[in-house]
Amino acid sequence: MEGLPILTLITLTPLLGALVVLAIPRGNEKAIKLFSVLVSLIPLILSIMVWFNYDSQAATLQFVEEYQWIPTLNIKYRMGVDGLSVPMVFLTALLTVISLYYSSHVIKVRVKEFFFFFLLLEMGMMGVFTSLDFFLFYVFWEIGLVPMYFLIGVWGGERREYAAIKFFLYTLSGSVLMLLAILAMFFAEGTFDIIEMAARQPFSDNFVLQAMAFWGIFAAFAIKVPLFPFHTWLPDAHVEAPTAGSVILAGVLLKLGCYGFLRVLLPIFPQAFQVYAPIVGILALISIVYGALVSMAQWDLKKLIAYSSVNHMGYVMLGIAAAAYAGFNMSTDPALLDSATIAVNGAIMQMFTHGIITGGLFLLVGMIYERTHTRDLKAFGGLGTKVPFYYAVMLTTCLASLGLPGLAGFVAEFMVFRGAVAIIPLLTIFGVLGVVVTAAFFLWKVIQGMFLGPLNEKWAGLPDMERYELLCMAPLIFFMCLFGLYPVPILNIMNDTVYNLLHTLSLMIGG
Repeated sequence: MEGLPILTLITLTPLLGALVVLAIPRGNEKAIKLFSVLVSLIPLILSIMVWFNYDSQAATLQFVEEYQWIPTLNIKYRMGVDGLSVPMVFLTALLTVISLYYSSHVIKVRVKEFFFFFLLLEMGMMGVFTSLDFFLFYVFWEIGLVPMYFLIGVWGGERREYAAIKFFLYTLSGSVLMLLAILAMFFAEGTFDIIEMAARQPFSDNFVLQAMAFWGIFAAFAIKVPLFPFHTWLPDAHVEAPTAGSVILAGVLLKLGCYGFLRVLLPIFPQAFQVYAPIVGILALISIVYGALVSMAQWDLKKLIAYSSVNHMGYVMLGIAAAAYAGFNMSTDPALLDSATIAVNGAIMQMFTHGIITGGLFLLVGMIYERTHTRDLKAFGGLGTKVPFYYAVMLTTCLASLGLPGLAGFVAEFMVFRGAVAIIPLLTIFGVLGVVVTAAFFLWKVIQGMFLGPLNEKWAGLPDMERYELLCMAPLIFFMCLFGLYPVPILNIMNDTVYNLLHTLSLMIGG
């Protein structure tokens, strides 16, 4: 693979595919769908190659590509991946293939535009996970905003225009604040290089400016996560988005914010992050408990799962907040450094597992909605005997989401709690309440409400899952089980990178 610009190929292949889609005649919908699915397989194959060729023991940026782009502004085309981004690149490619394959069976209106925007969206997401230059990072960050706006606004539900505009305005407002912070850092340090910026620690001699830049970037990432109280755009966007849009929104777009905390805020502003870590930890705790409780109150299946994402992303932020709070103390306390490493490993693991689990849940919601044209949990009952394959897949996915041991969700949550309890014990103990409530609403409302009890005769002739639907869910179920029983492959990818990152930061803060 030496000399192969593999990250550029992963990122720009979807763009080339989108341009080809525009050239295919509108009436040839079958060719548009087939080509889009096939071209999305290229980034997936390349991401698998990156995974297996990544040297986890080196714990450094690998597959780095660097070219001068705008020399007068010191802007470079610089890409690279490490243990933070390799799992996210693979997750993005996997969910994109599944989403496009599923959409090729259900999208009937404005097919050409749908697949064009979806491939463009994949390029934006890949670019965020691979960029090492702030200018490039911001360009890809904004590129991902536009396609999702159209996916919601054109192919969404009854309130799609409202949801799309709300999503766009929330995300754009955060992006503007991030842009101002990036420009301030550039004028202070003269570079857009993210890694170099972390080494220079901008505004280290002026905490007021550092705090302003921190909160500006924090707002952009917190909206994307979404962290309470920046979450209110999420339920509307999820409920109104088409099925594939919800899969990508939950599976990948939320992770852009979490990734930003790890790639940008924690390395560049460790002092400010340590000072404000208690605030971030409290917001994470509120997200965990609030998201679970509000999910419990929902009878719309899609809205229930949407609020569960607020809950699950709270675990990610709890792990990150714990590491930030440990700060310079990690340099003198090896046990604290180990706990912080476990917490962040759990946070990244949660990012990945939430993508495959909640992405699967949104697929399953779309499948039942295509058959019944309702998401009202009160309308169902006794479906277990009528749709046994759907029941088995939904049961497995719900159990993974509520954190059943043996499935991937448990490993991620356990690691977050194990790492965070040694650093911020009080917040972590209260955070466990979210697990209890999550188990309650999945078992009571989804499993019992939909599949057990007397059958609603209205659904007596309901068909079970079709072959293409089983094919969409099969890889997701595979990874739920694989990483639930044997998480070593993904933990090996991230562990050394996380340990070195936190150790370096502790020395910087201590110094």
